Amino acid sequence: MSVATAAPTLFFDLDGTLIDSAVGITRCVAHALTQMQHPVPPQAELRRWIGPSLRTSFGPLFAQPEQVERAVEHYRERFETHGWAEHEVYAGIERTVESLHAAGHRLAIVTAKNEPHARKIIDHLPFGHRFEDVIGSTLDGRLSDKPELIAEALQRLSLTAQDCWMIGDRRMDIEGARHHGMRNIGVLWGFGGEEELRRAGAQRLVDAPEQLPALLAA
Repeated sequence: MSVATAAPTLFFDLDGTLIDSAVGITRCVAHALTQMQHPVPPQAELRRWIGPSLRTSFGPLFAQPEQVERAVEHYRERFETHGWAEHEVYAGIERTVESLHAAGHRLAIVTAKNEPHARKIIDHLPFGHRFEDVIGSTLDGRLSDKPELIAEALQRLSLTAQDCWMIGDRRMDIEGARHHGMRNIGVLWGFGGEEELRRAGAQRLVDAPEQLPALLAA
């Protein structure tokens, strides 16, 4: 008699994986740079800010750590009032999340976005209640990089890396998963693209959310 194995837990990135948040993030970055009297780069360059932690992105632009912290605060001020709602859910994501939940997968969010903002977004998504926990960056930057965030998620949910898959659109998601020896999937509808994900060592790539249930069931 064969023994059924539990469905793996799925860690989802947020920006570029569940939601297209380009408008909100880039407007908040532009606001922060304007407040800091720093030139605002073109939109194509601003989109590269989606994925890394804020301190990682602001760090090279300012000489003093206190300037970086002020820029982060300016970003958060606008995000709190406007930016958190400036996003669209990717087509097919809601149905996919419901399907994965029905198949017995535990679901969690692991994102470099600060945790209070990530929770605010998830709480307003119609399928947000399907996620068991939301693991995000700490406001003080103590937790901000994907390897640290994945480690925090594993600890909170009492899991091992072998029990989980990481699903995301940027190299940070794939590299964070590989750091822990975790299986991973790169999604091609987000901000990273196929070349970036392949270079990072993605084990699987998917073109559309609807492909995830079958891939994970295989």
